[in-house]
Amino acid sequence: MASTFAFDAIGTAWRVDSGAELDPATQRGVLELIEEYDAVYSRFRADSGISTLAQAGGSLTLPAHGAELGTLYGALYRITRGSMSPLVGAVLEHQGYDAAYSLTPRGPASAAAGHDDVLVDASGDMLHRGPRALTVALEHPYDATSAIGTVVLENRALCASASNRRAWGDGLHHVVDAATGSCVDRVVATWVLAADAMTADALATALFLAEPEDLSAEFEFDYVQVFSDGRARYSPPLNGALF
Repeated sequence: MASTFAFDAIGTAWRVDSGAELDPATQRGVLELIEEYDAVYSRFRADSGISTLAQAGGSLTLPAHGAELGTLYGALYRITRGSMSPLVGAVLEHQGYDAAYSLTPRGPASAAAGHDDVLVDASGDMLHRGPRALTVALEHPYDATSAIGTVVLENRALCASASNRRAWGDGLHHVVDAATGSCVDRVVATWVLAADAMTADALATALFLAEPEDLSAEFEFDYVQVFSDGRARYSPPLNGALF
């Protein structure tokens, strides 16, 4: 290689060999990218985003590459059944691999911190993880003070869609058939139980536009549909009851 760009960053030595010399702007760009990464993720810096989050709690806005990194870690966490996790920082510190490089264990090994009893509720769209199942009421599409039934939510997501929630005129609401440009008037409410919230949310809308058997050819889910004529339809193995 004709050129070498060497520097120290993130606690180690770096070297970039290239056929042509890197111009100063490119070198600065490389250093700035690494500094941005270190400032967010380093557990060896007291001023990093991760360190601040660990000490004070709250939230942390990640750079654009955070979404891709999160997707990768999510897949590996699932495949390894929790053995590969970004939450092992405290475990490493406990074993002596801390910011001061004490290299002195503080006690027996313990599993990484995690949350195994959680309910995330985004105004009725829910994700549950935990040992205790929950019974969730299904809101009546024409009367928000009453329910048409209940379902059992256990380590799954439950998402709903209803044409009465975002309506602004006679027959005008947020569920539109893209093939015709018209608002859907046959189905008025849906609920979907699926393994993750993204799938459940998408299928809750899809059930306004497609038959359940067509969707079940590619997705695993349970559902409830309510039609504008008052009928209801639900998947046979549904763990719940309609009133």
